[in-house]
Amino acid sequence: MKILVLQDHLRSGGTERQSVLLARACAAAGHESLLLTFRPGGVLAPTVGPSVTHRALQSFDTGLDWFAPGLMRTVARFQPNFILCMGRMANCYAGWLQDRWPGLAVIATMRTGKPLPWMFRRSLRQVRHIVANSHEARQTLVNTHGITAEKITVIYNSLVFPPETAAARDEALRVKWGASPATSVLLNVAMFRPEKNQRELIEIVGDMPRDSNLQLWLAGDGPARAECERLVAHRGWGDVVKFLGYDPNPTSLYAAAGFAVHASWSESLSNFLIEAQAHGLPSVAYAAQGIAECGIPGETGFVIPRGDRAAFRTALTQLIREPVAARTRRAARARTFARETFDPARQSASYLALFQKIAPAPAP
Repeated sequence: MKILVLQDHLRSGGTERQSVLLARACAAAGHESLLLTFRPGGVLAPTVGPSVTHRALQSFDTGLDWFAPGLMRTVARFQPNFILCMGRMANCYAGWLQDRWPGLAVIATMRTGKPLPWMFRRSLRQVRHIVANSHEARQTLVNTHGITAEKITVIYNSLVFPPETAAARDEALRVKWGASPATSVLLNVAMFRPEKNQRELIEIVGDMPRDSNLQLWLAGDGPARAECERLVAHRGWGDVVKFLGYDPNPTSLYAAAGFAVHASWSESLSNFLIEAQAHGLPSVAYAAQGIAECGIPGETGFVIPRGDRAAFRTALTQLIREPVAARTRRAARARTFARETFDPARQSASYLALFQKIAPAPAP
C-alpha cells in the first residue's frame, strides 16, 4: 500500500506526534509512506526518520497553516491508496481531495474538542471514512454533526513515550527544581495555549494551603506562557509553580513527578494523561471530551466537573494524603491500563486493518 499522511505543520502538539508515529509505523510494516505537511520544518521534523519521506508544500515557511500550494499535484504524483488527514487544516482539505479522486480512500480524523470550521464539517460528509480518537469524539460526530455511526471507527492515540518498566524516581531533577524528597510534585505537560488552561491550574494550586509542601511543574511552551509567568510573579508563587520549558522527551519528568494534573477545556484524548498513566502517575483532570477515557475514573485518578476548583483541590488532597500502599496499587493499575489500551503496536495495527477494510475495490 501507498499511504499519505497529511499534516499542517510538525509543531510539538499531540496530533503532530501521532502523525509522525503513524507514518513510521506504516513504513515499518512495509508500506510506502509519505508524510506531507503544508509548512516546512517544525520542532518534530527531525524525528520523522529515514524510513518515511517527508515533504512540505510551502517552499519556505509562510506561517500559514492553511496554505497548501501544489497539494493536488503532489497527491497525483504520489498516487496513494489512502490519505489520512491528521491536522486541523489537513482535514479541511479532505473533502476536496475526496471530490477530486472519488475512487481514493480519504480518511478524516476527529482529534479535537474545538469548534470545527465549515470546510472541516464539509469534509466529514464527503470523505470515505472517519477515525475518532475517543468514543466521546465519536458521539460528537454523531450527535452534533449528523455523521452515521457506521462511517466512524474509534482508534485511540498511541503512547509516544511508552515506558519499558516502572522507572525509579528521578531525584536529581527534583533537586534541580527545589523539590525535597517529601514534596508532592504535580506535573502538567502541554503547549501553552488558552484552551489548555494552565492559568486556572496555577490558580488552583497556588491557592492551596502554603504548608502543603507541593510544587506544580508546567512543561511546555507557547503563546500563553508569558501571561502565566506574569500571574505567578504577581501572586508571589514562584516557589510553588515552576516553568520547565519544552522537553522533546518528557520521560524524565514523569519519573520525577508524583501526580498528573490537567485543566484543559478542549480535548478529544489527552496524550499527556495517557502517558502519565502509563508511567504510574495518578491524575486529577477537568472533564472534557475523551478525558474520562484516558484512565479509569475513581481508580487511576479523578475526573472533575469543569470549573469546580474546590472539588479539584479535594481530589488532589485525597491523592497526596493517600497511604503509600493504596497509592502503589493505584499507580500499578494506571500503568497496566494505559500500556494495554494505548499500546503503539495495537493502534498502528488498527489503522492498517481499517485501511484493508475500506480499500477501494480493484478495477475490473
